[in-house]
Amino acid sequence: MQLHDVVTASARLAATRSRNAKTAVLADLLSGAAADELAAAVAFLTGQPTQGRIGVGWRTLTALRTPPATSAELTVSEVDAALGAVAGTSGSGSASRRSEKLHALLARATADEQDFLLRLLTGELRQGALEGVMVEAVAAAAGVPAEAVRRAFMLSGRLPAAAHAAMAGGVAALREFRIELGRPLRPMLASPADSLTGATAELGAVAVEYKLDGARIQVHRDGDDVRVYTRTLREVTDHVAELAELVRDLPCRAVVLDGETLALTDDGRPRPFQETMSRFGSTREEQVRQLLLRPYFFDCLHLDGADLLDAPLRERQAALRTVAADHLVPGERDPRDPDEVLAASLRDGHEGVVVKALDSPYAAGRRGRAWLKVKPVHTLDLVVLAAEWGHGRRRGFLSNLHLGARDPDGGPPIMVGKTFKGLTDELLTWQTETFPRYESHRDGAAVFLRPALVVEIELDGAQVSTRYPGGVALRFARVVRYRPDKEPSDADTIDAVRALAPGGR
Repeated sequence: MQLHDVVTASARLAATRSRNAKTAVLADLLSGAAADELAAAVAFLTGQPTQGRIGVGWRTLTALRTPPATSAELTVSEVDAALGAVAGTSGSGSASRRSEKLHALLARATADEQDFLLRLLTGELRQGALEGVMVEAVAAAAGVPAEAVRRAFMLSGRLPAAAHAAMAGGVAALREFRIELGRPLRPMLASPADSLTGATAELGAVAVEYKLDGARIQVHRDGDDVRVYTRTLREVTDHVAELAELVRDLPCRAVVLDGETLALTDDGRPRPFQETMSRFGSTREEQVRQLLLRPYFFDCLHLDGADLLDAPLRERQAALRTVAADHLVPGERDPRDPDEVLAASLRDGHEGVVVKALDSPYAAGRRGRAWLKVKPVHTLDLVVLAAEWGHGRRRGFLSNLHLGARDPDGGPPIMVGKTFKGLTDELLTWQTETFPRYESHRDGAAVFLRPALVVEIELDGAQVSTRYPGGVALRFARVVRYRPDKEPSDADTIDAVRALAPGGR
């Protein structure tokens, strides 16, 4: 397959907002891919090389442009191999050698191919072929149910691998995917609910658990080998030795647990979220002693050889109690008074509650309606699109933020408002120092950023507005905190913002 074919498909994807049209474009392309090119084609069109990060920064990449080739000759396999060689370059002088290899690759690419590759490698490839659309396209090309592809993807964590299995072996090959100890799964996510009464009425028999103000963790144990992963599937075992030691002492041989961890004050209340997150980047003994992390588990996905993803929550909770009874998230099953659980969570310094259907399976990587979160205030996780230079006391600081919601069809984030409220002097300094690393361009008083940073915003609601392209604007938005544990793909969608506007649901 020629790289030109992938670039052409990418352009066609960017030219339409129709999910069905995107799926058709991708299915047609994948149907013509050779077995050894399929994984790379899927990876490229979902915005990430098969190698992940290749060790070359954004500024270096943008400086590597070279006069383009006049004819399209590069194949997908050649590009994948070249990127593999770049990623595998290490040792003294490796930065220079990586740049040389990339320069040679770009010199063989046409102008359109160069643009595609640079956007791919800088994380700016936003043509709508994100995971949900690609799952449907793989299913259509292979003639298999989309749910079978989605399940294999979530179990493997690798959409190219799921695509290869679907095209090569159909449903039977997809069913071979299992939980693999030491390979993290994408976490199941909760959707917002309007009220606790509405959430419990919608789900029937439920567990109501504290929504902790901590960091999501997933732990894998295989004998004495314990691995700890963050929400984004980054391994942090070396930074959280106390968690690994605790899991190593649980009464089982093999287990996969889902939960949260947080640092507590002396009186048992949660410390600020930023303090908990700071532990994931430090192994300094003094900080470890001052900020010991405590785990709170709420799900068991595997226990001693048995995968539990498809078991109902009530059975997964029973398994959880057999191995981690002393480390469960607070809450109640079928509580007589759900409001009291919510009140207790807030009194203890947490965010609210999560209401979970007891008969629901674990939908890895999905944000469905089986888990509903209830919080006393509206918050959204949004992508920082730009920041404006401040005035008066804030002169010299990047201040007023441009905020975007995620496009569920894979397009670029959709702007929904601005705010400078809630920005402390510390945050203003951090933004001014950090944002230039993500800068894409400047326009007047604004510095525009590549979509990379997620910020949690508190707001009174939303209102219909023609000012922004999504037709909706935030009301009285203020910054709560940045979310280094989340990627732009974890941000709330434009549909979630619209739902907060009058008549939005």
